[in-house]
Amino acid sequence: MQTHPFSVSIFLACFLFLCGSQPAVAKKMYKWVDEHGETKFSDQVPPEESQYRRESLNKKGQSIAVTEEAKTKEQQAIDNRLSDLKKAQEKIIAQQAANDKVLLSTFRNVKDMEASLYATMQSLDAQKNVAQGNLKRVESQLESQQKKAAELERNGKKVPKTVLDEIQQTEAQIQVAYAEINKQIEKKNRAKAEFEANIERFKFLTQDNTDPSKAVEKTAENKTVDEIGLYACETDALCAKAWTSAHDFIKANATTPIDTDTDKLILGRAPATDNDLALSVSKLEDENKKQQLFLDIHCRESSLGNELCASQKVRDIRSAFRPFIEAAVGK
Repeated sequence: MQTHPFSVSIFLACFLFLCGSQPAVAKKMYKWVDEHGETKFSDQVPPEESQYRRESLNKKGQSIAVTEEAKTKEQQAIDNRLSDLKKAQEKIIAQQAANDKVLLSTFRNVKDMEASLYATMQSLDAQKNVAQGNLKRVESQLESQQKKAAELERNGKKVPKTVLDEIQQTEAQIQVAYAEINKQIEKKNRAKAEFEANIERFKFLTQDNTDPSKAVEKTAENKTVDEIGLYACETDALCAKAWTSAHDFIKANATTPIDTDTDKLILGRAPATDNDLALSVSKLEDENKKQQLFLDIHCRESSLGNELCASQKVRDIRSAFRPFIEAAVGK
């Protein structure tokens, strides 16, 4: 069957006349616009034009249903990615709300938190002292082994392989001891940073002396402005400026180049090394249909990559996103 473009008003007039004169045989009609911008009407859609967005019309020529334009594999992949990012955003917000609830139910005031921090620091210092004691022990052991080897050499004797092996093993133990001390120092620094962040969060949640349960209800809205990397657009114009600035933010903070760039998704190339940070920004809608830009950060799927994504460096990048965008749009 052939389809022809018609003037919309002429078609509707003819269509309504036919429907009125032959109601028993009136068929459902379809309306669509092809790639050339031509509006077409027909009771059948040719297979070669079935990918276009079309409307189903009733006997009065009114639209009763819409079939959206078929998406390419690339478009579907982007939609899937946006859906994943939306879920990631919701998961972060829900997790933050849960963390806040635990925080408010665990501590009565800031003094309680500071006392807990002090106890934690004492415990971690004790673990570091144990590691330092082990280091001194193996360093003393190495010194004795080296003296023994030096004495043999002074007496013109060959140092036995067993002695050399012992020295090598002790040197390896020293490296392990140093690594353990550094690990304990990093563990203490991380625990202190987390405690200090929780103290600031506790102050924020209780600053207006409201019921803690009400503070928890406001957590998602308040927390998103910084710690989960979210910018809420007040107007479409600001959102357009923010979207442009999001490109600059990714280029300044990511170690991988932008791989996908659409009107809803800026996606960095997947991390190739343990030190890589891949950033993406998606344009999503909240429950009120307001647009917001969500920053997501990916690291390589490895122990070092996971450690990087959990680091203060990544938290700082998330926290910097909203201020960067707001400064760029001139708010």
